[in-house]
Amino acid sequence: MKIKLPSLEDYRNAYLNDGVKYPLSTIFNPDGDLLQNLPKPNSLQVGWPWYVQVKPEIYDKNSSWPKLTIVTPSYNQEKFIEQTIRSVLLQNYPNLEYIIIDGGSTDNTKSIIEKYADWISFFEIKKDNGQGHAINKGFSLASGTYYAWINSDDYYLENTFYKVISKFMFTNAECVYGYSQSFDREKNEISLNKTLPLIDTFIRMPTLQQPSTFWLSKIHQPIWEELVCSLDYELWLRMLKGKKKKIIKEPLAVAHVHQEAKTHNPGMGENWARDHELICSPDAHGSVAHWKIRYFFHRIWIKINKYL
Repeated sequence: MKIKLPSLEDYRNAYLNDGVKYPLSTIFNPDGDLLQNLPKPNSLQVGWPWYVQVKPEIYDKNSSWPKLTIVTPSYNQEKFIEQTIRSVLLQNYPNLEYIIIDGGSTDNTKSIIEKYADWISFFEIKKDNGQGHAINKGFSLASGTYYAWINSDDYYLENTFYKVISKFMFTNAECVYGYSQSFDREKNEISLNKTLPLIDTFIRMPTLQQPSTFWLSKIHQPIWEELVCSLDYELWLRMLKGKKKKIIKEPLAVAHVHQEAKTHNPGMGENWARDHELICSPDAHGSVAHWKIRYFFHRIWIKINKYL
């Protein structure tokens, strides 16, 4: 494979040369009750994650909870990013490192991030080279045992971190993933996105819900920055094959449906097609051998899992 991947060490060294202290500090939460300490939200909405938090007592104080690093790449998402931030912080996870890399937003995103600055391990608001670049810069500063990223127009559901880290702690998993939900604000509709158990035989079939996927930091690899839309899918192909994967058959995160989102933006068609060509090129993952046969057995796999 001849994919040109960046060096996360080079990115980290650039930050160190600028005076960033590594490792970063974890989120300051001495009494485990962030709801009373966070700034008031701008939203008039109620419930999670506006005026509800995960109960701190679910985290056994006699247990050593491993460090979890969450990275949020951001650009011009003033409508959604406060919900994203609060959904991370109000998990009340006792050993959390939270990093936001914003590509120089021109809307109100900057002021929202700065509003929560005291509860963010590190944030940067600076022009970058796109989502993949932002994610790589964020993970270059990560020091957690487990990793995930959540985009600035998505948010975690209540108790997600507890469920995920508990699954890691009591299994030998190197990746834990779950279902997700899609929320269309204009239609006020929520839909459930189920995920099939991921096995290597069908790893080329898009399966995982990106905001509901977490992994062991030891297996982490850089994002391929040439990709615009399918960067998560390509990462799973390269990083998760041969690794131990466990599913949580519940929704863990919510993705907003809106016209600016890559998944729902008609103008992104060429980018999706270009990503597909790059991923299937001989220098990357190549074409899928025996596609029709694999597709046939994948349909059988789907039917089997309806009854499991």
